[in-house]
Amino acid sequence: MNKIIISPSILSADFMNLEREITSVKEAGAEWVHIDVMDGHFVPNITIGVPVVKSIRKKTDMFLDVHLMIENPEKYVKAFANAGADLITFHYEASDEPEKVISLIKSFGKKAGISIKPNTYSDKIFPYLNDLDLVLVMTVEPGFGGQEFMHDCAMKIPSIKEHSPENLIIQVDGGINNITSKICKSLGANSLVAGSYIYGSNDYKKAIESLI
Repeated sequence: MNKIIISPSILSADFMNLEREITSVKEAGAEWVHIDVMDGHFVPNITIGVPVVKSIRKKTDMFLDVHLMIENPEKYVKAFANAGADLITFHYEASDEPEKVISLIKSFGKKAGISIKPNTYSDKIFPYLNDLDLVLVMTVEPGFGGQEFMHDCAMKIPSIKEHSPENLIIQVDGGINNITSKICKSLGANSLVAGSYIYGSNDYKKAIESLI
C-alpha cells in the first residue's frame, strides 16, 4: 500500500466549530477523521462519546476513524458502531480477550483496529494481525494531544510490518509533524494521525500535504 492515509485528530480542533473544522480538513485533502474517545480511567483525560460521534456522522461522509482509549471496550463497540464509526480501534492493554473484541467489531460490519501504548512490545499483537484491518502504534503516552514524538516507539513499525498481511494499515499517532512523518513512513507506516500539527497551522492543506 503506497498511499499514505492522513487522519486529522479532532482532539486539537475547535469544538465550538467542529462541523466547520471537519469540513475544512476534508477540503484540505483528508479522507479520514480521527476521533479520540477517552474515559478518564484507561487514560487520565475525558473527551467525547457516542452522541458526538453520532452527530459527526450526520454532518460528514468522511471515514470515521474512532480510537477507543477506554476500559472494557467490548461494552461500547455496539454503540459506537451504531453511531456511525467506520473503523473502531481499541487498546490491547484494555482487553483480556482481544480476539473477541475484534470479532465483535467485525460482526457489525466495521473495520477493526488494535492499538499499543509505548511500553507494550509489538510481539504482543502478532497473534491478531491476520484478523485486523489496522494497527495503531502510539508514539506518545495516550491521553493528551501536543506531546513530543517518542522515537523508540516508532521502531516497532518494522517488526509489525514484517509479521503483517500486505493489506494491513499501520497507523502512527503522537507527535506527528513534517519531520516525524518521514521517519514513520520510512519504517513502513502508511497512515498518520496528526492533531495539533494540522489544526494548529494556518493552512490545513499545506500541513496535510507536508505529511504525505
